[in-house]
Amino acid sequence: MEDMIKITIGNKVKDYPKGIIYETIAEEYQNRYDGMIALVRVNGKIQELRKIATRDCKLEFIDLKDKIGAKTYARTATLLLVKAFHEVIGKQTDTNLSIDFALGNGYYCSPGRDGVVTPEIVKAVEEKMREYVARDMVIVKRSYPIDQANELFASNGLVDKAKVFRFRRTSTVNVYELDGYYDYNYGYMLPSTGYVKYFELLPYEKGIILNIPDKENPKTVTPFVPRENLFKTLCLADSWNNEMGINTVGDLNEAICEGRLNDLILIQEAFQERRIAEIASNIASRGGVRFVMIAGPSSSGKTTFSHRLSVQLSTHGLKPHPIAVDDYFVNRDKTPRDENGDYNFECLEAIDVEQFNKDMLDLLDGKTVEIPAFNFKTGMREYRGNYKTLGKDDILVIEGIHALNDKMSYALPMESKFKIYISALTTLNIDEHNRIPTTDGRLLRRMVRDARTRGASAQRTIEMWPSVRRGEEENIFPYQEAADEMFNSALIYELSALKQFAEPLLFSIKPGEAEYDEAKRLLKFLEYFLGIDTEQLPKNSIAREFVGGSCFNV
Repeated sequence: MEDMIKITIGNKVKDYPKGIIYETIAEEYQNRYDGMIALVRVNGKIQELRKIATRDCKLEFIDLKDKIGAKTYARTATLLLVKAFHEVIGKQTDTNLSIDFALGNGYYCSPGRDGVVTPEIVKAVEEKMREYVARDMVIVKRSYPIDQANELFASNGLVDKAKVFRFRRTSTVNVYELDGYYDYNYGYMLPSTGYVKYFELLPYEKGIILNIPDKENPKTVTPFVPRENLFKTLCLADSWNNEMGINTVGDLNEAICEGRLNDLILIQEAFQERRIAEIASNIASRGGVRFVMIAGPSSSGKTTFSHRLSVQLSTHGLKPHPIAVDDYFVNRDKTPRDENGDYNFECLEAIDVEQFNKDMLDLLDGKTVEIPAFNFKTGMREYRGNYKTLGKDDILVIEGIHALNDKMSYALPMESKFKIYISALTTLNIDEHNRIPTTDGRLLRRMVRDARTRGASAQRTIEMWPSVRRGEEENIFPYQEAADEMFNSALIYELSALKQFAEPLLFSIKPGEAEYDEAKRLLKFLEYFLGIDTEQLPKNSIAREFVGGSCFNV
């Protein structure tokens, strides 16, 4: 008689043949899920569906409406893309496609410095991908010694992988194989190509947009909306990376080992300071600007940026004065609540918009205004004698979540406002096919800062992060393209700097806790980086806002 094992799903226990693959079990339960099942938790540990069940266990399924499932779909779609591009053009030219950065639900992919993408090539690559989907080819995962894995990658022209593995402490590496194409992927993968049913390819600038569904609507590919300012800002960061010769984590680690870190830090900081000076010059030259409005998502370094911008504005004879929109919070008893009954500090209604506009108009009219300060301990707005009167050279630097939303400053003349969007837009990637999500860098920044300044645990920061992200999606990202300028606060070396602070915080999260999977993922991610001593960082660096030691009051 065939060996049987007991598998618990929900509150039911069922016998299955020993050695059954989880994908077969998932097919039984698929009709209970809105999104396609992508992964499975086996006794709390995430596993790919191609794995086999060898003993009694408890299963939980992860579908595409889950963040982890959605990322798995995106990762598998990019594998199909790079394989198809290699088939259509790469074999003839030794040109590989690089997964550069995200633009909304789309991923911008480029063929390298000398590669060319035409609409005809994009069409051929998409047809090849759809052929893969129709064939439902199995994606095979195997472990290889690193030397052998590098030989497999080199056969496909993926020589950048060797730099990544040089700094790994293990002697083996997991390799995914799709019909003779070998690649390394940081994260989980779907079982076969037939799962990747929903996508589109579009020619964009010099590359390709891979457009896929979001996790809320996993069966719908929403139309791609170009974000020209964001794209230009990301391309500028890429050009800085190229000038420094640092495009991947392997490049960064090599620079650290070769003693080039100090030069790297100075050059990166100089690039940022030059950009801040350009923005200040644009503000000064416009004329009539009295309000510099700065907004960006959590942990973008808005406070340090505001200080550094103020220094640059001063060199143009202007007298900047910082104002935080948070000081115009309504009193706690008037703060709206979200669907869970928690205070919603991120909605516009949490701000006393009327009072803000009255004060700003009075300042424009030459009146003296007492600016409030919000007491976060008591939940009350207070007045502490902070009086301001605008002279002819005075300019207000206003920083807050809603600063780019004209509803926040509805009464102020448009010509008096200069809008700046700031975010930490990471363009350093693990390798050509494994990008680093911008949100990971910001989450690690916030985790380190909150532990240092508020005594918050990493578990609490991770727990709050989905709510923070929802607030950003609703209140910040819709207005980013309306900004007069965009500033990228990401530093090419910062993840190496954050590593030593973040790892102990993440290790404090224990198996079985809701945030454990995310903590484990981030710890694995940080393994790619060599750590650095933050003593070398300039006192005015944006990184100092998070690791401490800033010369500004942040």
